[in-house]
Amino acid sequence: MDGYNEKRLDEDAFGAKGSIVSAFDAFPKSKPQYVTRTSDGGKWTVAMMVFSILFVWAEASRWWNGYESHNFAVEKGVSHQMQVNLDIVVKMQCADLHVNVQDAAGDLILAASKLQKDRTTWAQWVDGEGVHKLGRDAHGRVNTGAGWKNLVHDDGFGEEHVHDIVRLGKKRAKWAKTPRVKGRADSCRLYGSLDLNKVQGDFHITARGHGYMDMGEQTHLDHGSFNFSHIVSELSYGPFYPSLVNPLDRTVNTAETNFHKFQYMLSLVPTEYTHGSHKITTNQYAVTEQSKPVRDRSIPGIFFKYDIEPITLAVREDRDSFLRFLIRIINVVSGVLVAGHWGFTLSDWVKDVIGRKRRSGGGTGFIGTKGDYDD
Repeated sequence: MDGYNEKRLDEDAFGAKGSIVSAFDAFPKSKPQYVTRTSDGGKWTVAMMVFSILFVWAEASRWWNGYESHNFAVEKGVSHQMQVNLDIVVKMQCADLHVNVQDAAGDLILAASKLQKDRTTWAQWVDGEGVHKLGRDAHGRVNTGAGWKNLVHDDGFGEEHVHDIVRLGKKRAKWAKTPRVKGRADSCRLYGSLDLNKVQGDFHITARGHGYMDMGEQTHLDHGSFNFSHIVSELSYGPFYPSLVNPLDRTVNTAETNFHKFQYMLSLVPTEYTHGSHKITTNQYAVTEQSKPVRDRSIPGIFFKYDIEPITLAVREDRDSFLRFLIRIINVVSGVLVAGHWGFTLSDWVKDVIGRKRRSGGGTGFIGTKGDYDD
């Protein structure tokens, strides 16, 4: 009965002898000869390490990227002017195009005098497979060949985090140079920025002598010269951020007939992107398109009808403090350790129960047989 004393076991038998520091160990360890090692413990340890690394990596990625909040509010600011940035190639001669803006205030702006006009060729901007119509492509992108490389956008709305958008917005705004003309020029590139009234308006490109005419301009262009096929490289409202992609950027539309009308209806929403103490203000817009051949009595051309919504979209990116991040990491690792311990205990118990059943079933005889008894 007194096996504890017979084997001369004492409290020291359950703890490893060591330095004076070991005497203050709050969790003394048993000696190796009194510990049963199993392969299950190692497997569970490896599993817990793998899950801990995965969860910590996911948590660190989430913390690094931060989280975005989107809020709508009634626009409080009052402004009378709005900047419009346009970069478009039309398959007509520059002298045959008129660019005008008619807004709800009744002002007629002859925008052609404020935009830069460069002669170019259509083949430099669109290759044989680069025909894209708005809403037809899942990505809204098109590779338009060598002439497009100077205007390629790498980042844009909905593709990057707010801190990336704010960082790109700090870059110096400048227009790309027009590629050197190869052969006979058959197209015109119109690009630049305009200051317009911040009201509903109609921005349109028509042929010489059709639509709104310049002062004293009475000559009409021959109808056979009409071709309003166009490439929209940039159409944005607000400060010019060339690195940000808008819905109409990289849009290519071809005219089926000489008398063809392209109409784009845009709904503008003032937008603020905030990351920390940095903020950029711009405008997002939704767009729908209508294009169809028209009769000789109608006015062919490219029309951008825009309307400004009385709301503001505030997109803000925040990040938890480093202390909160550490607390979340500790909670994640602790949860994995607790779950792993429960799993190991449960698997060990199941294994022990199955083993006992097998051992107890090994000495059982068959039903109907008699055992031998000694008299």
